[in-house]
Amino acid sequence: MAVPASTETGGVPRPSAAGPGRTWWRRWPSWAPGAAASWGVSYAAVEVAWAAAGTTVPWRAHAAHAPAVQLLLAALAVLAGGACLATTRTLRRRGRVAVAAVLITTIPVFVLGTVGLPVHFVTLVTLSGVESATGLAQVLANTVGAALLLLVGVSYRRRLRGNCPRCGRPHPGAGDGPPTHPEASPATRRTRWTAYLLMCGLLPWAGVKSVWTLGGDALGVSADDWQRLMSLGTSGPSRAAAAAGIDVTVLAALVGVFLLLGLLHPWGQVFPRWSTPLLSGRRVPRLLPLVPALLTGVPLTVYGAVLTVAAPLIAVGVLPGIEPSPPFTTASGVTWMVAFGGLAFAGLGAGLVVAARSYAARTHPVCTTAR
Repeated sequence: MAVPASTETGGVPRPSAAGPGRTWWRRWPSWAPGAAASWGVSYAAVEVAWAAAGTTVPWRAHAAHAPAVQLLLAALAVLAGGACLATTRTLRRRGRVAVAAVLITTIPVFVLGTVGLPVHFVTLVTLSGVESATGLAQVLANTVGAALLLLVGVSYRRRLRGNCPRCGRPHPGAGDGPPTHPEASPATRRTRWTAYLLMCGLLPWAGVKSVWTLGGDALGVSADDWQRLMSLGTSGPSRAAAAAGIDVTVLAALVGVFLLLGLLHPWGQVFPRWSTPLLSGRRVPRLLPLVPALLTGVPLTVYGAVLTVAAPLIAVGVLPGIEPSPPFTTASGVTWMVAFGGLAFAGLGAGLVVAARSYAARTHPVCTTAR
């Protein structure tokens, strides 16, 4: 029986072999509401405890959440968890509107709470240490909550439309059997070029950092001052990379570019021989590239957008200027670096989101009983 393929590119679907150990994931629409409710209670308890103890929970450098904000987040988490449990019941129109309103309101709050995730990731992989344990815990808790709330929101929306909450297609049965996956296919030409253009936002930021690490001067920062900064408070791998003319944050951005390219091309759906000989020809687990792409792309897009808007406002005096601190020697140099960082983070983040959306559409599995 033919199963409709992805709306973006089409392909011949094929059933996927899944062992009994994976059946729990097939039933995610049934356990996601309970998991989200448990998260809401746990999250609220931690936030209330932190607020009562006066624990410092930073949300950016040199700025921490006020106790009132922590209590507000706790209340929103409980409210969101209750709404998730309500999605498992048959509700009247007012109840459905209330549940939808709660999810629409709370999901963006916790998604915004994931903004610091890429920064923590870079510091961890470069062995630079954890700047704030509570800050990292807060970001991870927000990330888990945002993911669970999104799962509940998607399944609930599909259920209200009379479709299968797992695959989104109308069909009989419970929808917990082996799914069918389409064949590997590239993203559309328009999607690829959009992602490539967004990636170009990395060039000014990566170029300036490369100039510094290679011994040149830019934006009022000398190579000596940059090298001196890199030798203080950074890990051995970071210093070693800088000594070789490689900035570790640029290297992390290149990893993001590699992930983005995998989302756009068929080799991101089937393991290629040149990268994984032992897995060559096997289907790439769908969530393997999607999860890091979304967890990185969304926070980077938000953070980069804020910097991109702030830089010109600082330049024209609408926002207060940033006092230069070593290695920067001029306020204009700091402002330009803010602008370059905004273009880089927003460009890479938006590119990842665009590519992930295409990848999700092209690899979307459907239940074998779907028509």
